[in-house]
Amino acid sequence: MGTAEHISKQFETDLDTTRTRVLQMGGLVEAQILAAIQAFSTGDQALIEQVIENDARVNGYEVAIDGACNHIVVKRQPAASDLRLIMAISKIVTDLERVGDEAKKIARMAKKIHEGSAHLAQRFPAIRHASQIAVKMLRQALDAFARLDAASAAEVLKEDSELDAEFRSVLRQLITYMMEDPRTITTSVETVWVAKAIERIGDHAKNVAEQVIYIVKGTDVRHTSFADIEREIAKK
Repeated sequence: MGTAEHISKQFETDLDTTRTRVLQMGGLVEAQILAAIQAFSTGDQALIEQVIENDARVNGYEVAIDGACNHIVVKRQPAASDLRLIMAISKIVTDLERVGDEAKKIARMAKKIHEGSAHLAQRFPAIRHASQIAVKMLRQALDAFARLDAASAAEVLKEDSELDAEFRSVLRQLITYMMEDPRTITTSVETVWVAKAIERIGDHAKNVAEQVIYIVKGTDVRHTSFADIEREIAKK
């Protein structure tokens, strides 16, 4: 094997290893969301503490992957599509780390809610439904990243409006509760923070999907209408 071929193969190995780490981080973050929502529903204190403690693992992934990206850029000096991939990965892991932060926020709010009015958490199936949409969006965005599938990534962008509608529905319910019974104000506000965290998770999943489209198409589709994104994806 020649030197150039060896360097090329090592470069591909470095890229594949980094992509695998991103997917591992995504799997951990997804587990964090699911655990946090379960803690919100049940008040399981052990689960709450687990989510909070595991956030350090999420942060560790971000640091490690950023370090790997910097190493590849300095040592391999990638160009064109490889450089796009590295740049996008750096942004994706930032979004995944922030999803981890939102999961931790949900866990902390769950602890406060169950120390106060635990019954209120049971009255919001819309929270669980919204979380299912957010997890689905994140899972699909990561799957699109794994397969470098721009069309699948675009589907994630469409689902964001459904999640926004769920958030508005929860907000209306909470306002009604607070108006009917001022004693619920504190717990209702804490529940708003849970709903907002879920809505933000959807935003981060959307950001990941936009980066997948950038990797595949080489076009920055942030702040772009969905119709324009569809036209971009349709191009050969």
